[in-house]
Amino acid sequence: QVQLVESGGGSVQAGESLRLSCVASTSTTNCMGWFRQTPGKEREAVATKNIVGATGYADSVKGRFSISWDNAKNTLYLQMSSLKPEDTGIYYCASRLSSWCTMNHFDFNYWGQGTQVTVSS
Repeated sequence: QVQLVESGGGSVQAGESLRLSCVASTSTTNCMGWFRQTPGKEREAVATKNIVGATGYADSVKGRFSISWDNAKNTLYLQMSSLKPEDTGIYYCASRLSSWCTMNHFDFNYWGQGTQVTVSS
């Protein structure tokens, strides 16, 4: 069982930045990712990172978001820059037992409780 706790969400203006954090209860996480969800829409992948450092990003956030992992703190980060109103949603941290990272939320085994990000124009 992996427990994940997100923090760092908030309300910002378009163009501003936020950094989300996700503390994991274990350091042996093979694949971790950030997902987001808005009302009426399916949960979508934002960024993933596996144990050897390979990353994946949704096309909509490439060049603006960066995912990273701090081994010493067992913490996953999502640095979000140049935020847009369409980035608004609940952001979830997730962990997958396999090191084969996918962009499909069905493949992830453990989830945090989510943190709200609101970007206003």
